[in-house]
Amino acid sequence: MTPHHPGAVGSIPIEEAQLTILPADQASWEDLEAVFGETRQTADCLCQRFKVRESDWMSIPSGDRAERMREQTGCDSAGAKETSGLVAYVNGEPAGWCAVEPRTAYPRLLRARVPWTGRQEDRADDSVWAVTCFLIRKKFRGRGLTYALARATVPFARDRGAHALEAYAMITRPGVEITWGELHVGSVGVFADAGFTEVHQPTPRRVVMRIDF
Repeated sequence: MTPHHPGAVGSIPIEEAQLTILPADQASWEDLEAVFGETRQTADCLCQRFKVRESDWMSIPSGDRAERMREQTGCDSAGAKETSGLVAYVNGEPAGWCAVEPRTAYPRLLRARVPWTGRQEDRADDSVWAVTCFLIRKKFRGRGLTYALARATVPFARDRGAHALEAYAMITRPGVEITWGELHVGSVGVFADAGFTEVHQPTPRRVVMRIDF
């Protein structure tokens, strides 16, 4: 049975036969709009927040963010040279997204304090990839889709030449609520299930999880 996050929306795990996960270049822009368009927050962000300087964020119109994402994903262009994530489908319906790229694709991440506190790491090493965001449509939440996407990031990055893959996961505890928005980075359990191991804990709530290939 596929694990699912306790307290989330759904209850019936998604079966493997129902699930398809594809690189985003094999998805259509309409599929991505279906995943991102359910809330104003996600429709405005479009996985661009880690890609620009904090001081520049408010100056980029939402339309420009959309165009940037279309270019980054290479959607509607199967076999594009590069793409920026994975799209999950349940029974053919677009259901979720996961951002996974070389770590250097995220300038704001490279300048953030939390992932690097106490680490001796070459931030400019583009052979290290990062999983930075999950987004699951409301009706599919709590059914194991985040776990499936996390597992899919491993061959996706490895097959594209990554030497390592890391994530910046939240620590979750039974009975302690964490809002869905905070968990967009994924939980420690999600990445442990996918084979990641803890390499650093920069704060009481955040853990760097990693696989070296």
